[in-house]
Amino acid sequence: MSFTIDPRLADLLGLDDHLPPVDPSRWSREALLARFERPPIWRPDVAVERWVQVTQPVAAAVLVPLVMRDEASVLLTLRTGHLRKHAGQISFPGGRSEPSDSTPVFTALREAHEEVGLAPERVHVLGALPTYTTGTGFIVTPVVGLIEPAAHEHTALQLQPDPGEVAEAFEVPLRFLMDPRHHQRRAFDFAGTQLSFFSMPWQPVPEKEYFIWGATAAMLRNLYRFLSA
Repeated sequence: MSFTIDPRLADLLGLDDHLPPVDPSRWSREALLARFERPPIWRPDVAVERWVQVTQPVAAAVLVPLVMRDEASVLLTLRTGHLRKHAGQISFPGGRSEPSDSTPVFTALREAHEEVGLAPERVHVLGALPTYTTGTGFIVTPVVGLIEPAAHEHTALQLQPDPGEVAEAFEVPLRFLMDPRHHQRRAFDFAGTQLSFFSMPWQPVPEKEYFIWGATAAMLRNLYRFLSA
């Protein structure tokens, strides 16, 4: 977006604790393979952001990496603070499509390799969620893929984040993200219009918080809807 906002200061409208969490049996490897092979009838909660719109949107793709540990997790990145767009925000590995990219899957895997050093052959691509249009002008395809950790990666994947783009790569338990009790609905006023968004603040230790919000939280919310349908 073209203006600065601290999402932590936005009004908290409520939590979705009336919705059930996804049963963990639905994110086993076999269950995920079956669901993407035979998708249910469902509808995403958010498809287009109500920010300042641009006239010429750009195609992009992100990788939604599901790390298949005993406790499954999602790999996310913390963007560096000097980037022109999305500085300091939490995101999936990904970016704009290049003319030489054959498919959104190719874009997502290429960007994940460039940003965090995740080799494309390590990712078992399941499929894609519906596109998500951001107010900063990107039509994003979320590509969902499985990653099997090696024996020496029992606590964290061995990655090589690009320090020019990624300050940190980390994992969040899928159980946390697929529980609507952690899905905050927030809103702020912009030019007389109330703009709402999801946030999913994750605090692994008391002194550290990862404030997941905006497009990343919305795509995770859509993953919740897909898995719970």
